[in-house]
Amino acid sequence: MSTKHSEAAERFQKNKSLAAWHDETLWMVRAKRDKISRQLPEWEELRQMAHDIKMYSNSHLDELLTEFERNATANGAVVHWAKDAGEYCQMVHRILNDHGVRHFIKSKSMLAEECGLNEYLEEKGIEVVESDLGERILQLMHKKPSHIVLPAIHIKKEEIGELFVREMGTEPGNNDQTYLTHAARKNLRHKFIEAEAAMTGANFAVASTGECVVCTNEGNADMGTSQPKLQITAFGLEKIVPDREALGVFTRLLARSGTGQPITTYTSHYRKPRPGGELHIIIVDNGRSEILADRDHVQTLNCLRCGACMNTCPVYRRSGGYSYTYFIPGPIGINLGMLKAPEVYYDNVSACSLCHSCQNVCPAKVDLADQIYNWRQRLQQYGVASKSKKFMSDGMKQLMEHPALFNAALGVAPLANHLPRFMMYNGLNDWGKEHEMPRFAQESFNEMWKKNKIQK
Repeated sequence: MSTKHSEAAERFQKNKSLAAWHDETLWMVRAKRDKISRQLPEWEELRQMAHDIKMYSNSHLDELLTEFERNATANGAVVHWAKDAGEYCQMVHRILNDHGVRHFIKSKSMLAEECGLNEYLEEKGIEVVESDLGERILQLMHKKPSHIVLPAIHIKKEEIGELFVREMGTEPGNNDQTYLTHAARKNLRHKFIEAEAAMTGANFAVASTGECVVCTNEGNADMGTSQPKLQITAFGLEKIVPDREALGVFTRLLARSGTGQPITTYTSHYRKPRPGGELHIIIVDNGRSEILADRDHVQTLNCLRCGACMNTCPVYRRSGGYSYTYFIPGPIGINLGMLKAPEVYYDNVSACSLCHSCQNVCPAKVDLADQIYNWRQRLQQYGVASKSKKFMSDGMKQLMEHPALFNAALGVAPLANHLPRFMMYNGLNDWGKEHEMPRFAQESFNEMWKKNKIQK
């Protein structure tokens, strides 16, 4: 087994109470998703529609994105195009610098995480404040998100209480969630007021109207864009949808899949700049056009970033988001990391049981598990395949291709039941580190089949 993810997962599992809590909490969210999806008789039809719309949109990006630019420009927005992370960060900095911005507030954006925007701006002397509560907690802790929708899901309230005592002067020992939330709200209000510019990502960009749609539960995106007159919205080019009718399909699926809600508390449409203000929209490629050319993995661009695949994944739930080496964890992160740099993130493909649960809950029917299986078949090509696994596979191949050898092995296999424990459970037996070995039956299926067949 590859060491990177497995070693990190082993460290996570050492805190048994946290590991159990993480598993149970994420499964509760998955259960909420199941319950609310069953309330819609057309649920599977909606999933198929989302898949089909995404496949259409991603195969007509040139038309839809230029239509979006035309309509957004007519609305009074300024549209920019960034080919990669570097251009994106430079564009944001240039816009802020041109307006003399030193205090910048933003809502949650996985694109900003992907491109390292916060670090880039802070090096340029600009204060960047995350306004999403989970992101703000992690920012103050100097940590990265461990989930794309529930970024601080791995942090217990006791840790947050201690953090807020240091950062916000809250009452020591008072870990009541409502109290802590109000303290964060009061602290952030000052940041909203002093911010000279605000930024949001976009869950969807509507080509026919030139508007960006942001889905949140805290209203922080709206708060940020309601005060400063300079507003920036940035999204990956795969976020485009043809029209509002298509948008309706996705908004019915997004919150139900991600958090088990009928819809997010706020679904905000940003279309025009505020009176006397500016709205800048940045459309980012950063490798997405290359994914379009990969027939085996193009459906990765269908992802809505709802997090449902993480909530259901037995490996993610039991190993935590930080066990993955790519900044996005879970099934979708495994695939995105491999598309980004397979020689770097190959270890994550072992963090999958191929149970296909992720694929079964994905609202846009992304073939996540099939893609992970496909990546596993290509590890040898990248020169990173596990030598021990290859040795075992070659041994099994020899065994299976030679019936006499196979039957001889079956005949002596029950002897393993009587071996001293140290001979079965040692450093060579990875399975035995976490599991009891199965006992071999005294009579093989082959023998039983032949005997019963003769009797009949």
